[in-house]
Amino acid sequence: MGAKKTDATDARGRRLGRRALLIGGAAVVVGGAALERSGLARLWWRLPGAQKPRVAGAVDFVGARWVAASPANYRAADRPDDYRIDRVVIHVTQGSYASAVKVFQDPGHGAAAHYIVGADGHVTQMIRELDVAFHAGNRAYNERSVGIEHAGFVDDASSFTDAMYAASARLTAGICGRYGISVDREHIIGHVEVPGADHTDPGPHWDWDRYIRLVRAARTTRTGTAGATPATRA
Repeated sequence: MGAKKTDATDARGRRLGRRALLIGGAAVVVGGAALERSGLARLWWRLPGAQKPRVAGAVDFVGARWVAASPANYRAADRPDDYRIDRVVIHVTQGSYASAVKVFQDPGHGAAAHYIVGADGHVTQMIRELDVAFHAGNRAYNERSVGIEHAGFVDDASSFTDAMYAASARLTAGICGRYGISVDREHIIGHVEVPGADHTDPGPHWDWDRYIRLVRAARTTRTGTAGATPATRA
């Protein structure tokens, strides 16, 4: 609760995150005084439009395998500092794990999600959470969400294995923890629920009640266990 927050935007109309606003506020206070060179070197990446330094192959979910998507299928960003993250979008690939990886690496495909979860529970990350993946078919939702694909078919209930549910729930619990996202159906949604979406996934066989229970259980375990392993951030 408290005073109502308002968004600020830069010259290109993008929402500025808390860090960007803090840096802007500091500049006003300092006024004409010059910041020391070392301070500027540390802070340049926090400015709107700048990109944080990256480490090749780094992942946001411990245990995920990194396979890079084509840069044509996402936009480099600095989330959550330039765009708030407040949604997780659940997808189904309508194909195999291998076919999803292949199309996300194809620059002509024009779309990709941050993660793919296989039937065996293995998680592959293809886009950093920092960046805006083209997965939801809605620009605003792309900017505010993390997309998770699940290998399988919407009309085949056997696609959604116990291992898949468990691994995906741990993944989503970690995302919710990193960005303070509420674990509920308002903030964890299906692709079909994205405004303007023409997809039906995850479909009628996706067990939402079970999934939310698993995410909540995983979130409780993460927050209640000392020394929980953090994601690799770089």
